[in-house]
Amino acid sequence: MSDVNKTVQKWHASFRKGTDFDSWGQLVEAIDEYQILARQLQKEVQSANSSDFTEEQKKTLGKIATCLEMRSASLQCTQSKEEFKLEDLKKLETIITNILSYNKEFPFDVQPVPLRKILAPGEEENLELEEEEEDAAAGAGSAEAFPPRAPGTLLPRLPSEPGMTLLTIKIEKIGLKDAGQCIDPYMTISVKDLNGVDLNPVQDTPVATRKEDTYIHFSVDVEIQRHVEKLPKGAAIFFEFKHYKPKKRFTSTKCFAFMEMDEIKPGPIVIELYKKPTDFKRKKLQLLTKKPLYLHLHQTLHKDS
Repeated sequence: MSDVNKTVQKWHASFRKGTDFDSWGQLVEAIDEYQILARQLQKEVQSANSSDFTEEQKKTLGKIATCLEMRSASLQCTQSKEEFKLEDLKKLETIITNILSYNKEFPFDVQPVPLRKILAPGEEENLELEEEEEDAAAGAGSAEAFPPRAPGTLLPRLPSEPGMTLLTIKIEKIGLKDAGQCIDPYMTISVKDLNGVDLNPVQDTPVATRKEDTYIHFSVDVEIQRHVEKLPKGAAIFFEFKHYKPKKRFTSTKCFAFMEMDEIKPGPIVIELYKKPTDFKRKKLQLLTKKPLYLHLHQTLHKDS
């Protein structure tokens, strides 16, 4: 069997797995399977080196990815006006299986999804502000000192130094009124000085998979990449909550929170959420909601005596 046939067979198996989970009511598993397959198809569509598929076939694969995204969004939002039904998705099974010979019209009027664009800190706010014709009031700070990292690339703890303290922050959960509707949510963590300039490499958590009522659970440890004693006065640790918007085709910041130096102490801490755009200079802060919804963290300090 050729490599391309093996690839198609894998896609078909993944598609069946997703629709099976979907029909059994295992929605979290179905969403995961749909999103993984959508990314694989998008990657193939965007691959300039791939000669396995014609441009028409790539277009069809891109449309299938769109339908997978739409079904995934429908499962996450029960009030969705643009519901994409399981029986509609199942119509695409024969197209995936026969992609190498498929030459009919695609059954749904959708456009191929471009590969997800992960924007650098500050960029997505500017994009949204332009779209909404608002003034970019808050400075995004400088993100040039450290290269952007792909989501899910947390860094290991620094080596210990005598008399120095390292900080581990466990991101436990975030409270949002529309938690269940957020697609591929993750958190970007950065340490900034008073002028909004990065002091450490920016880190992204993996995508959170557990949602419960008004909470999205992360349960992930983030190692701050500088000894606490070496953090300058006025520095702050920022947490930007990001999620994917299928309609706008990019990953957007929904809200942010931050922790100042006097809040670094062992144990649990609950911090407030603020409206975007992220104000790294902390000059114009607006609370996201009056509801008691927060970012829940737990701090551990490691001191080498």
